[in-house]
Amino acid sequence: MTPKTKRKSNNNILKFIIGILLAFILLQWVFVTVSKPRKAAPPVVCPPEIKIKGKIAIVIDDWGYNLNNLPIVEGIRYPFTAAILPNLGSSAKVAKELNARGFEVILHLPMQPHGKNNLEKNTIRLVLNEHEIKDIMDMDLANIVYAKGVSNHMGSEATEDARVMGIVFKELKNRNLYFLDSFVSNKSVCEKLAKKTGLPFAKRDIFLDNDQDPAYIKAQINKLKRKARMKGEAIGIGHDRRNTLLVLKEVMPQIENEGYKFVLVSDLVKSER
Repeated sequence: MTPKTKRKSNNNILKFIIGILLAFILLQWVFVTVSKPRKAAPPVVCPPEIKIKGKIAIVIDDWGYNLNNLPIVEGIRYPFTAAILPNLGSSAKVAKELNARGFEVILHLPMQPHGKNNLEKNTIRLVLNEHEIKDIMDMDLANIVYAKGVSNHMGSEATEDARVMGIVFKELKNRNLYFLDSFVSNKSVCEKLAKKTGLPFAKRDIFLDNDQDPAYIKAQINKLKRKARMKGEAIGIGHDRRNTLLVLKEVMPQIENEGYKFVLVSDLVKSER
């Protein structure tokens, strides 16, 4: 073997040894990396489920006289049910506007009260026969075309009369509408009759604004919250009045943050059949 050939052979041996060493080092690194225990992934923490203290349905009565308070409603981001008087100058317009904004619309049906109050045109009166009552309801519901239900406007005497309310309830059931008893008489037959006929039904718990002082309205809303907490749900009725709507706009976010849920009356109606 010549010296040149010998040097070449030694170089090949050296390269081979270096290759073996590099391969060994690489295998050692892979083994350590694979066998090294990985840190456990942090556990997934689900946000705590918010327990609802109670459901609250707000009803605003007596829409239809004008459109004055619609701009206030634009700032209310929570559901409410609007009870609209039929066949007034702004009845159809306000029904369309509120329905378009996602609020629930119901017919606020004028009914005979005790005493000699000023009655709305075509009020349901005790002297009317079945045909006359149905004609009035046909006309009123044609005016409030978005109605999902009906409530009584006044009606302290009419809601005590089983014959009159039986006619009204029969018509509502035929139309798949519910009835909200504004509950203006402790002698109301509506709840008992609704159970008997299987009509979807709900009843008012608290009037919110018999006084237009904002402090009074807030106190009534607090009563409504207590009712909802005790019963699981409650219905409060206010009216198409500036202070009422401004107070609701102010306090509804606070009430939601306290754990109450605002719903529509249709979410709370019950039927026994």
